[in-house]
Amino acid sequence: MSGIEAFILGIVQGLTEFLPVSSSGHLIIGKELLGVNVNPEAETTFEVLVHFATVLSTICVFWTEIWKLLQGTLKFRMNEESKYVIKICISMIPLLIVGVFFRGLVGAVYGKGAVILVGGMLLVTATLLSLTHYVKFKERRNLSYLDALLIGVSQALAVLPGLSRSGITISTGLLLGNRKEDIARFSFLMVLAPILGETFLGILRGDFSQEASGIPIPVMMIGFVAAFMSGWLACKAMIAIVKRSKLIYFAIYTAIVGASALLWQIFV
Repeated sequence: MSGIEAFILGIVQGLTEFLPVSSSGHLIIGKELLGVNVNPEAETTFEVLVHFATVLSTICVFWTEIWKLLQGTLKFRMNEESKYVIKICISMIPLLIVGVFFRGLVGAVYGKGAVILVGGMLLVTATLLSLTHYVKFKERRNLSYLDALLIGVSQALAVLPGLSRSGITISTGLLLGNRKEDIARFSFLMVLAPILGETFLGILRGDFSQEASGIPIPVMMIGFVAAFMSGWLACKAMIAIVKRSKLIYFAIYTAIVGASALLWQIFV
C-alpha cells in the first residue's frame, strides 16, 4: 500500500463512517478499484487504524457532551447522565456477542465474493433509509432502554460490509419514534467504546508495528490523518443532515452504488 492509496482510503473511511453509506463497503470497493493488494492481517490493521481515527474525530465533535456524561456518571448516583451511559452499555451487548462468538464467521465474509455482498447490503441500506422517508412515525421524548437494545442489534448486523452502521442505527432509531437529533447523537456515541477497545487490543498485540502489518508507519499515519480530518467534517455534516431529514438522497446514492457493484461483478 502506497502513501497515495492510504490517503485516498483514509478519506473514503472518514467521509463514509458517519454518512449512511457504509464505510467498510466503500473501503472494499475502493481497494478493488485502486488494485490495493495486501495480506488479510494488514487489511484488518489498516481498517482498525482508520476507524480509530474517525472515533477520535467523534470525540472532538462531541467533547462537551462526553465530558458532561463522564461528570454525571462519576457522581455514582442515578441521574440523566448515568442512565444515558447505561443505555450505551446496553447497546453494546449485541456487538459483544457477535465479536465473541461469531468473529471468525464475520471475517470470512471479507474474502471471496466480498464485493457482491457489499452490493447486496448497500441495497438493504438504501431500503432502510427509504423507509425513514416514507414511513410516518410519531416522535417520542426519550430513547428507552429497549430502544437502546434494538439499536444495538442493528449495529451488530452492520458488521456485514455494505450494511451501513450509521444508516441502520439511525434508521432503526427513527422508526422506533426517536427524535432526529437524539438518535444521531446516540448513534455516534455508541460506537466509541467498541472501536477504542478494538484499537487497544491491537496495540497490546502489536498489530500496528511495521513488522506485524507489513505497512510502513508513515503510510499508516497518512491514512490516519486523512481519516481523522475527513471524519471530523463528515460527523458535523451528518448531524445537520439528520436534523433536516434528507436521508432519502443517501438512499438513492447507496442504491446506485450497490446496483453498480453487483453489475460490475456479474459482467466484468
